[in-house]
Amino acid sequence: MIGIKDRELERELQFQASRSGGAGGQNVNKVATKVELRFHVESSELLTDEEKTRIQEKLANRITNDGYLQVVCQEERSQLQNKELCISRFYELLRQALTQQKKRKASRPTKASVKKRLESKKKQADKKANRGYRGDI
Repeated sequence: MIGIKDRELERELQFQASRSGGAGGQNVNKVATKVELRFHVESSELLTDEEKTRIQEKLANRITNDGYLQVVCQEERSQLQNKELCISRFYELLRQALTQQKKRKASRPTKASVKKRLESKKKQADKKANRGYRGDI
């Protein structure tokens, strides 16, 4: 699905930096380290229509009403590190959205496991049958 396209997709990414909260002291008040990555899914020239619909279904909670897939990073104190973190998370999200899950094949339990289960049920039933009131004391 995604292979060589990785480096080409970066042309379609939009970045916006802003001040972030959290640790960093006065640095937080001065430097725009929070990075927001935006990717417009519908207008992408590098994704097929099938991939676009798949991304929109799987990542619907991350896509805005305008059709932008958003990833926000503000963990690091450096804008560059946050940008790289955003890009790696973006590719990870795409990879997860575009990989197809294998269909489950129905299987039957083995004869030994069925026998073992029935024996354990019988043993439990006997144990419970021996409990309780026996009549005269």
